[in-house]
Amino acid sequence: MAKKTPIRNRPKNLNLFTIRLPINAVVSILHRMSGMVLFLLIPALIWALQTSLSSESNFDKLGAMFRHWTLKLILIGFSWPFFHHLYAGLRHLGQDVHWMTTLNKAKFSSRIVLVLGACSVLGFAYYIW
Repeated sequence: MAKKTPIRNRPKNLNLFTIRLPINAVVSILHRMSGMVLFLLIPALIWALQTSLSSESNFDKLGAMFRHWTLKLILIGFSWPFFHHLYAGLRHLGQDVHWMTTLNKAKFSSRIVLVLGACSVLGFAYYIW
């Protein structure tokens, strides 16, 4: 005779905004999201490369377009996924070789990833402005 599993009446929290994720989970989720954004940017990057290599006048037009302040703001906004994905990827590679795998060290490295990403975006913004 098959065993019946008991019905558990545990409370369910369906409001995802009330769940407090640890910083490790936040960095991991942001790593996945930034990878998705970078993947979606590939067609625009290929178009810009193709346009800049087609002729000298197109290169100059693209350069003039990238000097406009609104496009600079967009570039600064899209630099965050690049830097975050880079630093979080290095962190994940470090964890794959068993570096900083304890909970406190993992939390510390997560904070470092967020700080490095923010500093890199600010440095990039200063450089292109």
